[in-house]
Amino acid sequence: MDSKKPKEWVSVLLAAVAAFCVYTCMYAFRKPFTSATFDGLVYLGVSYKSWLVIAQTIGYTVSKFYGISFIGGLKNQRNGRVIILFIVVAWVALLLFAMVPPPYNIIFLLINGFPLGVVYGLVFRYLEGRKSTEFLGAVLASSFIFASGFTQSAGRMVMTEWGFSQWWMPFVTGLLFMAPLLVCTWLLGKTPLPDQRDVELRTERRAMDRPERREFIRQFMPGLTVLILAYIMLTIVRDYRSNFAADMWNELGYGNDASVFTRSEIPASLVVLVMMSLLIVVRSNIRALMINHLLIFAGFAVVILTTFLFNIGALTAFWWITLSGIGLYMGYVPFNCMLFERLISSFKYAGNAGFIIYVADSFGYLGSDVIIVVKNLMKLDISWTAFFVRMMYLFSISGLVLVTISAVYFRKKYYTRGFLKRRKKSLWPGMQ
Repeated sequence: MDSKKPKEWVSVLLAAVAAFCVYTCMYAFRKPFTSATFDGLVYLGVSYKSWLVIAQTIGYTVSKFYGISFIGGLKNQRNGRVIILFIVVAWVALLLFAMVPPPYNIIFLLINGFPLGVVYGLVFRYLEGRKSTEFLGAVLASSFIFASGFTQSAGRMVMTEWGFSQWWMPFVTGLLFMAPLLVCTWLLGKTPLPDQRDVELRTERRAMDRPERREFIRQFMPGLTVLILAYIMLTIVRDYRSNFAADMWNELGYGNDASVFTRSEIPASLVVLVMMSLLIVVRSNIRALMINHLLIFAGFAVVILTTFLFNIGALTAFWWITLSGIGLYMGYVPFNCMLFERLISSFKYAGNAGFIIYVADSFGYLGSDVIIVVKNLMKLDISWTAFFVRMMYLFSISGLVLVTISAVYFRKKYYTRGFLKRRKKSLWPGMQ
């Protein structure tokens, strides 16, 4: 047995735990305010909570567009101080949100969202370009599934158990996670750089300048376009589900249960972690790329099926939210590292996946902004839950079509470039 193996896996597990904890802590500065409903507050005919969600999402969206060049051009793979700096800026914005009266404090949620939008790319830079990236990426992805519900539960507890108002709750919740954030960011900095074997398997990870980024996008424009459209739909549904979870749980009869935010997300975290981690055993990059497409397709199908079962009364509200969440994240998670990681490796590009993730994210959150604005400004007389159901059907059916087109495009692109001999008997490489 190779004596380096145990030491190597200790390093991988250290990186996985540190990345999981850093990103979970980041969510404590982003999501807790959504556990409050801000009932009765309206500004310019739009609910106050919608203004807060829109403001933070605008900040997050602008950050994603900024991240396209910022993350893609980073020459240093270790950026722990930048992570801490950005999160502290977001925390100070929450302090000002608590101190300034509404509606003037809305602007501080926009300021809060901007620095937080860059953190994912900074954390992922520690993990990409390794033969263990599937496992590391799956752990990181499971963190934002778990963290969303966990930090919302923490925020609700700060209000119900400790008596803080909905204005001070976001800042206080962030305070609880500041010490763990510092420790885990330090641990993340101890992650070894990719070794020569990693570089051979996944290609070198380096900064891409603007001409290189443009050339990459031009080379794969049709496939990237349909992928990004599918991701926009997933992001809209996922963001709506997360931001208005408190409102939907109230409508579904779980308004007094703070733990429901966490309990409904744990199954999705575990299922997605296991499924995505198994991709580490797939050495062929093109095969793994196709499997990622298959998982996204299956995720859309699960969302449609579970929503239909809920509509006919075959699923309770809790299990509908939980099981449809599994399907939603089966589709969403591959975009956040594994899909683009394998895309770059399949076509032998020396670059980093971070900038492509930010291209997809920027348009995804832009779509989320548009949907929230449309729902509020059109004065639709429909509950949060009913609107969610309609989005699930529309976007999931569309997503099935888009991901199929993408899979066919990238498979054809790969074989016409001559990387492997065409396997005529199977649409999905290696799955005869």
